Amino acid sequence: MLFVFVIMVYDVGEKRVAKVLKISRKYLYWVQNSVFEGEISESNLRRLKHELKKVINEEHDSVIFYTFRTTKYSQREIMGIQKGGEENFL
Repeated sequence: MLFVFVIMVYDVGEKRVAKVLKISRKYLYWVQNSVFEGEISESNLRRLKHELKKVINEEHDSVIFYTFRTTKYSQREIMGIQKGGEENFL
């Protein structure tokens, strides 16, 4: 099974925020408002995208996935308070 590291950001209508949040939390870790990250299998990434596609309005909403095969050459720096859980990866 192949895993990838994903950063997902979204901007969706107010009526759909709670649904997108609930779906995203099943697969990734909440980092801060409208941002999730985590290691995920490619099959679960497909499931996540499929579930989100059923909820969002593609003419008004935006969901962006940054996908990395490895985090070897990445670095994470937080300025200010850390939101989300302690389980963040980078």
